[in-house]
Amino acid sequence: MIQIGIVSDTHLPGRGRKLPESLIESFRGVNAILHAGDWLTMDVYEQLAALAPTDGVAGNGDGDDIVRRFGWKKLLEIGGVRIGIVHGHEGPGKTTPERALLAFRGERPDLIVFGHSHIPYHQREGPTLLFNPGSPTDKRRQPQGSYGIVTIRDSSIEAEHRFVP
Repeated sequence: MIQIGIVSDTHLPGRGRKLPESLIESFRGVNAILHAGDWLTMDVYEQLAALAPTDGVAGNGDGDDIVRRFGWKKLLEIGGVRIGIVHGHEGPGKTTPERALLAFRGERPDLIVFGHSHIPYHQREGPTLLFNPGSPTDKRRQPQGSYGIVTIRDSSIEAEHRFVP
């Protein structure tokens, strides 16, 4: 079994000073952490990397240093599962989930992790699971901040949202 912490749109330090304690506790012991953009500073990377190996992509709010470090889009394989990561702010499609799905057209990921909207999303499109963790620090119109945990067991994927108290 492999567990992956999923986060996006942390917007630190603009929307808070630090990551929520519930996220930090949930991510202790995960095998990896993926961030779907809008980190704003490398300090967020350092905080997450202290918990588990961390990777991700840049978002539209990130500076050149983060774009150079992470790029705009990635396709990784973890535990036999192909995972696409994109922020979701660019490209064709009218909605963020549509843009995330179209970013990987022809690449056939099992899971696409995206952000941008700050709205938790968990929907299957054919063989691909689309998952937006929401934002743990900038909930916008959502009742609570959120992030996610993905569990991979024998190449099957389970994704769940967790909410900041």
